[in-house]
Amino acid sequence: MMKTADNKSRGLLKSPDDLALESRILRVMAASVTLAVIASAPLAPWRSTAGLALGGILSLFNYHWLRSSVSGLIAANAAGKTVGQSASRYVLRYVVIGALVFGACKVGLVSLPATIIGLCSFVVALFAEAFREFYLAIIHREGIS
Repeated sequence: MMKTADNKSRGLLKSPDDLALESRILRVMAASVTLAVIASAPLAPWRSTAGLALGGILSLFNYHWLRSSVSGLIAANAAGKTVGQSASRYVLRYVVIGALVFGACKVGLVSLPATIIGLCSFVVALFAEAFREFYLAIIHREGIS
């Protein structure tokens, strides 16, 4: 019961495990974007490298904005308030990211496929977390013979 919403106080309670998970996901996202940009710099055209960098930065921005807007939606809903501003922030992030990608592609600064690959850094982080959990489940198995 300690991990449920506290409707009378400031908002949602976060466990140390939740904070550690968010921290790991952000670190893996940043590391995967950094490694992709470093690896592509000498091997790929500059537009591809710029697309990976733009997509990765937007992916990190999107993750942060998604977390804050969804937590605002949940907190407003738990407090019984209207969710108008939080809901608009949730949708606005798609508009901002789409406009930035469209503008950069239209000007010719980035490659669209590379930008989309950069935006997929969250998928890399989820797979890394899944492999980590799978490894820990095998190492710490109990009672299986």
